[in-house]
This record gives sequence, C-alpha cells and structure tokens, in this order.
Amino acid sequence: MSDPARRTVLLRGGEVHTPADPFATAMVVEGDSVAWVGSEGAADSFADGVDEVIHLEGALVTPAFTDAHVHLTATGLALTGLDLAPATSLADALERIRSYAASRPADRVLLGQGWDDSRWPEGRPPSRAELDAATGGRPLYASRVDVHSAVITTALADLVTDLAGKAGFAPEGGPLTADAHHAVREAAFGTLSPVQLAEARRAARARAASVGIGALHECGGPGTSSDDDFAAVLRLAREEPGPRVIGYWAELVTGPADARRVREMGARGAGGDLYADGSIGSRTAHLTAPYADGPGHGNQYLDAAAVAAHVRACTEAGLQAGFHAIGDHAVDNVVAGVRAAAEELGLDRVRAHRHRVEHAEMLTPDTIAGFAELALTASVQPGFDAAWGGTDGMYARRLGAERAVTMNPFAALLRAGVPLAFGSDAPVVPLDPWGAIRAAAFHRTAEHRISVRAAFAAHTRGGRRAAGEDDAGVLVPGAPADYAVWDTGELIVQVPDDRVANWSTDPRSGTPGLPDVGPEVALPVCRRTVLGGETVFDAG
Repeated sequence: MSDPARRTVLLRGGEVHTPADPFATAMVVEGDSVAWVGSEGAADSFADGVDEVIHLEGALVTPAFTDAHVHLTATGLALTGLDLAPATSLADALERIRSYAASRPADRVLLGQGWDDSRWPEGRPPSRAELDAATGGRPLYASRVDVHSAVITTALADLVTDLAGKAGFAPEGGPLTADAHHAVREAAFGTLSPVQLAEARRAARARAASVGIGALHECGGPGTSSDDDFAAVLRLAREEPGPRVIGYWAELVTGPADARRVREMGARGAGGDLYADGSIGSRTAHLTAPYADGPGHGNQYLDAAAVAAHVRACTEAGLQAGFHAIGDHAVDNVVAGVRAAAEELGLDRVRAHRHRVEHAEMLTPDTIAGFAELALTASVQPGFDAAWGGTDGMYARRLGAERAVTMNPFAALLRAGVPLAFGSDAPVVPLDPWGAIRAAAFHRTAEHRISVRAAFAAHTRGGRRAAGEDDAGVLVPGAPADYAVWDTGELIVQVPDDRVANWSTDPRSGTPGLPDVGPEVALPVCRRTVLGGETVFDAG
C-alpha cells in the first residue's frame, strides 16, 4: 500500500501551463509537490506506477491564483447578506434594503455593502431619513463599495457614544468617513454571532476555491476588522480545507514590542490596509490638487515621517511593512518615507524586505521610479479600472479627465521593473482572477495595458513572491502542487494592441499559451482546485 502522504497522481491529455515545457500536456504530482511536467508520450512511462490517473480531456492546468488583497469576513458577509452592488439606482437600493429588512426580523443590526452612487442616475447616496423609512427605524450599516464610507440609520447612530464628535461625522445625515465610520462599523459588526461570522468566512473561502484561487492575503487591522476577527480567519484556514490565508496586520510598528505582537498574531507583515489615505469614491484619497466634483484634497492619515518610522522599525525587526495609498499625495508620502528609512538604514537592507504598497492608483513617473529604486511591490487591483475607469467613469467625475487617464498605470510599472501582485480587495470587487487579467490586458486607458502573460504572472507567482514565497505560484518540479483545472477555449499568446507592454509574443518562441480573455469571450470555468495535492474544490 502506498504512503498517503506520498500519493502520486498523473494528469494527462490536456494543457499544462509551465515554464518548464511550453508544450506540456501532462503533470505528475507526488504528495504535496509537483514531481514532473512534460509531453503526452513521456507520460506513458508513468501511467502504471501512479496511484491515480486523471484524464484532462483537453482541460487547462494552471498554477492556482493568489489574491493579494482581501477581507474575508466582509466578503463572506456580502455573499451571505445584503449585497447592494447590483442596485442600478437609489430607488432600487432602497427597495433592496426594504425587502431585506422585512426578511430578517430577528437581526439586531442590518448589514449591507457595495452601493455605488457614482453609477446611479440620482448621483447621490441614500439619506438617513430614507434609510430610516426603508428599515422601519431599525439599525442599519451599509458601506459604500470602497468600504471607506458608509450610510447608517438613526437607530445605529444612537448606539455609538459621541458619534457626532468623531472625525468624519456627517451632521446632515450623509455618508460617514474616517473615525466616525470606523466606530459605526465596529458597533455593527459587534452584533454578529460567532456562527454568522464563521459561516461568512467559510463562504468566502469556498467562493475563492471555486474560481481557482489557492492563496489569499487577508488584510486586517484596526478600523478594518479586529484582533479577534483576524485570529479567527487565520485559525479557520489552519483547521479547515480551502485556500491558504496569509495575514497582514495594519498597525504602526514603533519598536521590537510592536513587531513581536504582529508576529504573535500570525501576520506575515505589518501592512495591508495601514491607511496613508482613503479612497477616490469616498473623496478621502489624499490628492495634491482638489477633487473635481467636490471640495478638499481628501484625508492624510500618515505623513512621510510616520511612514519612515514604520519602515525603519519593521526593517530593523526583519518584518515586511506595507501601506494603503491611493491618491498621488499619499503615494508621494509613502515613497518619501521609505526613501528616508533607506537613507538611514541602507538601501539594500530596505529593499530586501519587499515592502508593499496596496492599490497605488495615482502614480507619477517619479513615484514609479521610487518604487523601482526601493524594491516596493505594487499590490494592485485591475478590477478597479474595469469598474471606475474610462472617460465617463467615477475616476473621471471625481478627478477630471486629465488625471483620470493616469490611474492604474500597470504598463509603466512593469517597464520600470516594479513587481506586481494582483488582487481584488474583495468585497470591493468580486473574487474573479480571470476577470482581473482581462481588466489589465484591456485597461480602459490603452497605454496602461499589459500582456495577458504578464497579468497572469502577477495573479499567480506575483502574489506568492509578494509574501516571500519564491518557490510557489508556478508549476515546475519541486514546486507546491497548488493548481487549478479549467474548461476553456483555444489557448493563444494575446497582446491587445501594439501599445501594450509585453514579453515575448511570438508563438514560435515557445511561449506557453493562455486562454483568450477578450471582452466578448467567455472566461475559463474552474473544474477543480487542488492545494498541496488535496482537492479543495470540485465542480463535479
């Protein structure tokens, strides 16, 4: 009898995406690792010596995807609760809230997420009075799609002590931001039972596995989640089958004691949503020039000195640091702060830790050069451009056309040699890796487009490298057996147009093909997801 831990499986009769052999059609997995990849003819020599043979019937095998920025509990609550993302108007959103409230008479607080007033013909969020009417006066928390602001009912406001005195409070009943938002979010989520929370986390991991995601970077922190939630997410991933979870905790590190606390929490680094600013949609991203459709420059939560202190303390403790930075002023502060730490500690020492910047949407040539100089990883979300880019999207309305076309410059980052790690920021945009690859390859601003191959690498190997796992995210002998099997159409080497920043695109070069992700083409469908040799999703 074979050792279960060393069980061998031969997959054959399909296409295997691997740099080891651009024409591979078969793969052998031994235990939790890839043992061999190669041609169908060579697979015959393995067939009699393995424990199982899987006939792919033309399916594509790829490395499992990594989503480099998620919020698992919130994603699960969106999947299991009131999702306002499909609402096509303010009136539609209010009707969805009214119907949901009627269907959940026992809930202490009603929770919703995903509304996006920039897509609605009314062009505004619901007022507190409208929400009071829709809920029958019950407590409601409903976060905007970017989760940097929320609307609430009067009944929920009454549950928070001194809400009116907190930064970001809207006395006229509009969306809450900053400290006021964090306070109402904490109050609302604090009403959920452990059973509800566990169901949400399981739902999020199950959805991730069903779309071929094998690893998730959970971005927790004060104001985003809680110590208990972060611990529960990591514990669930350890105890139950499903995608791996790599945790990042967003709290400033001032010395060894703080760094030790981050490590004891099980976090890979002190980053993720460590806010340097907010978001474009909520007008809280920190800009050098005012918003085009409203007053102010947004919110600065960290200046360059605070960034430098955090990076210095993390680097000295051997800990990866990271920041959430979206607006150009916020990104400037992050680059200036990391550079100041490098000048003090030495550039090579800072570069070695692969410190991260999440979102990094409003970049200039100078900040892109700074990312390259400092070896900063850009943890970015192509789905943001798909949702809000273009000449008539939310970016254009908030920033004006001239600034909007500079957003999310993936091609310029690649040309500068900046490592990219793709994610979703779910629940902000859905867990949808092939959709993210399409969004990057067919960016709404043509000069920012990248090849499908580069986008695929950013969503597989890029995320694992961002977490310091250099041997993962690729199917080669010795690598972890983390893979997904896909039903898809013809494989091609795809470059949307001659302005794209691409790698080798000539099929004669032996570049492995990938599915066509053109805007009118059906995206691949996941048949199976396998992690460490164990199946965590099977479509049946």
